[in-house]
Amino acid sequence: MDRSLVIGRLGAELDAAVSGADWDGLERAVRDLARQLQALAVKGPWSAAERAALRQLQAAHERAAHAGAAAAAGLQARMDEMRDNKEGWIAYALAGATEPGEIVQ
Repeated sequence: MDRSLVIGRLGAELDAAVSGADWDGLERAVRDLARQLQALAVKGPWSAAERAALRQLQAAHERAAHAGAAAAAGLQARMDEMRDNKEGWIAYALAGATEPGEIVQ
């Protein structure tokens, strides 16, 4: 049995979750990845095509890890900006403005 299609599907799931910024879906896909690979591994040695598919899966996993790290860094930067401007946000809220630069009459 050629396991390349299953391995390819695993990589496609990772790529789809990243491209859709579906971080919950990515978490599920990554969490299940080891279990799924172990189930495939017990079926015998990997063929050359399967090893190639595994390398592609590894590349998809690395792309997912980089995308997750970049998203986390972006979120951290936004949170830092909000923290740094907390007093300004509070002043706008107290004045009834919902956006910086909005004029409340």
